[in-house]
Amino acid sequence: MKLFMPNQHGAWAMLIIPFWLGVVTQSFIWQHIPFFIGWLLLYLATYPMLLLFKGKKIPFYRKWTLIYIFPALLLLLIPLWTRPSIVYFGLAMIPFFIINAYFSRKKNDRALLNDFSAIIVFGIAGLASAYLPYGHINADTILIFVASSLFFIGSTFYVKTMIREKKNIVYKRISWTYHVIVPVLYLIFGYWIVAIAFIPSLVRAYYFYGKPYTMKDVGVLEIVNAAIFFIVMTIAILI
Repeated sequence: MKLFMPNQHGAWAMLIIPFWLGVVTQSFIWQHIPFFIGWLLLYLATYPMLLLFKGKKIPFYRKWTLIYIFPALLLLLIPLWTRPSIVYFGLAMIPFFIINAYFSRKKNDRALLNDFSAIIVFGIAGLASAYLPYGHINADTILIFVASSLFFIGSTFYVKTMIREKKNIVYKRISWTYHVIVPVLYLIFGYWIVAIAFIPSLVRAYYFYGKPYTMKDVGVLEIVNAAIFFIVMTIAILI
C-alpha cells in the first residue's frame, strides 16, 4: 500500500527544525523520540484531515486520517504521561488548526494567513519539546520560537516570489525588505550569530529571484537553507 503523504518540502523542514531546536535549548530525554514520531504522525494525519473540509473523496481522506491519527495519539500519550501540563501546548494549536480548516474549506490553502498559522503551530511544537524535560521554557526557547517563525515566514515570501507570485512586484518588494530587516534587527539587539543564520536567506531572496527554477529546485534549495539555519542556530544556543 502506497502511503498518502504531503509533498510540501517546506513543511518537512518546519516539522523538524523547531522541534529539535527546542530540544537543544533544554536537554534531550528518551521521551522526545516517541514525542517526535507521534508529532510526525499527527502532521501526516492533519494533511488528509484538512482535505476532508474540501468535501471531496471523503472516504479516502477519512481512511488516511484514521491510519495516521491512532498511532500518533498512542505515542503522544508518552510525553503526556511524563509531563501532563504539556497538553496546554496542544490546546494552543487548536485555534490555528481551525484557521487552516477554514482556508481548506474555502479552497484557498495558499493564503498567507493559512501559511502563517501553520508556521505558528510548528513553532508551538518546538516550545513543547523544550518544555518536556523540566516543565519550563527559557530565554533560548523563546529565541528559537521567534527566530524559527521569522525564518519560515521569510521562506513563505520567497517561495511565493519564485512560484505563484513570480511576476508580482509587490511580493518581491515585501520579500526583499523582509529579508533585510530581520537580520538587521538581530544585529541591533546584539544577536549577531542569529543574524548570520538569516544571511543565506537574504542572499537567496535576492540572487535567485527571477531564475527559471522549478518547484522541485526551489524546494531542494530551501531544504539546504533550512539545514544551514538549523546548524547556525544550534551554535547560537550552545555558545
